[in-house]
Amino acid sequence: MATLPVYPWRLAPDGLATRRQLRAAGLRPGGQDVVAQVERPRRRRSPLTAFLYRIDRAKPVRPMTAAKTAALARANAARRRCPACRCDAGYVIPLSLGMCVPCAYPNPDQHV
Repeated sequence: MATLPVYPWRLAPDGLATRRQLRAAGLRPGGQDVVAQVERPRRRRSPLTAFLYRIDRAKPVRPMTAAKTAALARANAARRRCPACRCDAGYVIPLSLGMCVPCAYPNPDQHV
């Protein structure tokens, strides 16, 4: 089992990029294996690790189709719909509440 080369923060060689850097350039790893990693030290905690991929082997990001756009819109609409009152809250329902804010914290002076 081979180990990956580890580079210090901001000292990775040219030609390697993280997933976010690839995405910003309009690329994706495209099934290639991780070739190295970069570590950012932190005080009193384990270092942050990011995997690096070769830029020359990266593939372009797949274009967004009309079907993918429609599916994403439906998924986001479902995240805005309150399961208690079935209304569109106008914002993404917090997972900690599980329902819109008026349903989670009803006004004691007003009956629902």
